[in-house]
Amino acid sequence: MRHHPTHSAQRLFLGLTAATALSFAGCAKEAVKEEPKVTAAVATPPTAPMATYDRLSRIDFNVRAQEHFLPFFWRDDNDGNKVLEPAELAILWGPQDAMRSTFVDEKGHFTAAFLAAYETMLKTADDKALPAAEQKRLSLVRLELSQGRPTLVETDLSKGTDEDKAIIQHVFAAANAIERIHAKQLGTDGMVAKDAASRSLLHRNQGPFCAAPKTENEAECMAIAPKPPRLSGLYPAAIQADPKFCETLSKAKNAKDLMGHFSVVVADGTGFKAVPYSEAYKADMESIATSLEAAANAITSEGEKAFQKYLRATATSFRTNDWEPANEAWVAMGPTNSKWYLRLAPDEVYYEPCAWKAGFAVSFARINLDSLAWQQKLEPVKGELEKALATLAGPPYKARDVKFKLPDFIDMVLNAGDARNAHGATIGQSLPNWGKVAEKGGRTVVMTNLYTDLDSQKALEAQMASLFCSALMTKATTDAKPAIMSVVLHEASHNLGPSHEYKVKGQEDDEIFGGPLASTMEELKAQTSALYFAQWLVTKNLITQAEADAAVVRDVAWGFGHVSRGMYTADNKPRNYSHLASIQLGTLMKAGALTFKADEKTANGADVGCFDIDFAKWKPAVDVLAKRVLMAKGKGDKKDAEAMVAEFVDAKDEWAKKRELITERWLRAPKATFVYSVKR
Repeated sequence: MRHHPTHSAQRLFLGLTAATALSFAGCAKEAVKEEPKVTAAVATPPTAPMATYDRLSRIDFNVRAQEHFLPFFWRDDNDGNKVLEPAELAILWGPQDAMRSTFVDEKGHFTAAFLAAYETMLKTADDKALPAAEQKRLSLVRLELSQGRPTLVETDLSKGTDEDKAIIQHVFAAANAIERIHAKQLGTDGMVAKDAASRSLLHRNQGPFCAAPKTENEAECMAIAPKPPRLSGLYPAAIQADPKFCETLSKAKNAKDLMGHFSVVVADGTGFKAVPYSEAYKADMESIATSLEAAANAITSEGEKAFQKYLRATATSFRTNDWEPANEAWVAMGPTNSKWYLRLAPDEVYYEPCAWKAGFAVSFARINLDSLAWQQKLEPVKGELEKALATLAGPPYKARDVKFKLPDFIDMVLNAGDARNAHGATIGQSLPNWGKVAEKGGRTVVMTNLYTDLDSQKALEAQMASLFCSALMTKATTDAKPAIMSVVLHEASHNLGPSHEYKVKGQEDDEIFGGPLASTMEELKAQTSALYFAQWLVTKNLITQAEADAAVVRDVAWGFGHVSRGMYTADNKPRNYSHLASIQLGTLMKAGALTFKADEKTANGADVGCFDIDFAKWKPAVDVLAKRVLMAKGKGDKKDAEAMVAEFVDAKDEWAKKRELITERWLRAPKATFVYSVKR
């Protein structure tokens, strides 16, 4: 459930003229579509006349493509000639079905359609003829987009089997329907923006509202004018005028049904009732079920029987709204019985105002077998990990016989629906969150191919150098291994100690803390446990102190990243990860484990005032924090949970000022906006 923080209709791009192609231009998926309705041959698009494609740098090309809502990404410039070549162009998945052949012909040359799009990207926007209010809106829309750096996640299927290609075709079709359902959950279904930049914002943010730090609180920043109200699609619009409507629903006679995770709340004349997802979104859910069955039927290899079973079980769940059979089939999968990873279900609740309703999402990936090394390392000590957290939590919590599966490593192919974030992406997840399978431990995964591209590594290095003292920077690395270790421990910890399903006096955490605070406390427990276990593993000789120290530095950088997002959204919803990061870092500063040297230059040699870590004080400080957090979870101590938020999140003190400094420096680099492509 760890998010780094982390919804479209389809059109065909085939056989369009250059002008028509541009008029429909948008982020597009490559060569993956539902059953073709027309089988007649399509004429090869005309090749472009001789043109130079060196008039935009690679970074500028990708930024302009986003602003113009075009399905392009210049993946690399391996030959270093600073010229975009057809082989270097990726076609992106998105709102339209765009075929590569529209932009690159069968001889490997750019087409006239691509040339026309490229020429459009070169033009600077001229808004002078527009009303002043529209000029302001568009300038803010472009500022919003500029805070997200397009970051490619590409899957090479050029050597894939026919079965592989069919699976991707049908899963992508299901993903498109998931995007439609989630748009309905968000209350943004049917919204249309007029200009390209606004369409790009509407797609990227899955709604008309700005979400980047510099613009989310700007009233004029919006994809649609006039700005529509922020209304969830999960509850009646009328009741949402009351800022305490969640509390009102929680006190209704049928509150348990209304707070259920897999339903929509509607007015019934005398009060409110819950309508199951399978009824509320019947047409789209049937479409998804059909696509998943088609994917299952495409499997003929003996090695994918477990995946085939999951596809069929999930298809049934989309028709019945009973998710346990799909969950059972899902946890039965792993690196030993399938090369695929797919989670297609309603899961997380962070996106909605009451934090009750599970958001529909797709996480589609291929198994990375490197996970087996971590599984072999941690499998023998799972019971000891549970006992360690039980000791910290104290009574009434008691250590359980934990049977969860340790993390699988996966290489992402596609995120869609609630898993597709405007900025960043989930890098680890433990699911399901509820039900009998969750009680048994569920399944945990770590996404290993995110933030590993050169652009992301350069940005992270610059961000750390703007905040770390020179001595600490020598311990910093952009290598993925320390971050992966932390995510493994974080996600494993969701299955350890007092979690979502744990009850105190008959009440689960949602009832004890309230939805948003319960989510913060669960994530705080998991990430604090990860800090604790990094040192614990050293005492067990399972990792070295140097490996633990490297993870410490990356965890501080991770915390800085979330602090920079701000503590609350524009509509005053708490950012769970920002809260947990602020509580952790504020506590560690108070204990002297994290220090600030006001007069010392940072590692970049330009900024004054840098952060350092006192490694001798780190473990004792983490031990104290872990005990406090685990005890609050184990005892259901809402008062202490609120005290942590009050002291380290809401207080206007020196730590709040340090957060402002962190934010200014961290946000100099745009956040990653992940885009997806399949190379065929």
